[in-house]
Amino acid sequence: MQIEIDDLRRPQVHALLQEHLDNMYELSPAECVFALDLARLKSPDITFWTAWEDGILLGCGALKQLDASQGEIKSMRTPKNLRRRGAGRAILAHIVDHARARGYAWLYLETGTNSAFAPAQRLYKAMGFEYCGPFAAYQPDPHSVFMRRNLL
Repeated sequence: MQIEIDDLRRPQVHALLQEHLDNMYELSPAECVFALDLARLKSPDITFWTAWEDGILLGCGALKQLDASQGEIKSMRTPKNLRRRGAGRAILAHIVDHARARGYAWLYLETGTNSAFAPAQRLYKAMGFEYCGPFAAYQPDPHSVFMRRNLL
């Protein structure tokens, strides 16, 4: 599996991001969906990675800089038909390593409360994240779970 910085130009990446957005809107009310679309992922404060194996897109994830000491994980996704291959864990570990290399003290994420998000929450917990309150501009929301990991 290769993980690489992605320029968000390939059709496979567009399709995976659309799958992600469609699924988020299926699982949560529209006003509680914080997933980023293609245009917003191109922001200069976001680095976006994809994981590939033999030309097949296995997943993606992004790191958004919140400030000089904090980052947020965004757009973690593996295609529904290609799950359970370790891509999510590999991308998450890659993002954690990059956040640490940037000198971040904390890495945060927001995910949903629907039972469909339970596997993601288990992965985050297994990778050292703990539940916390809202961070950055997020507000308390019954459809959101907030997690963080200390990188020091």
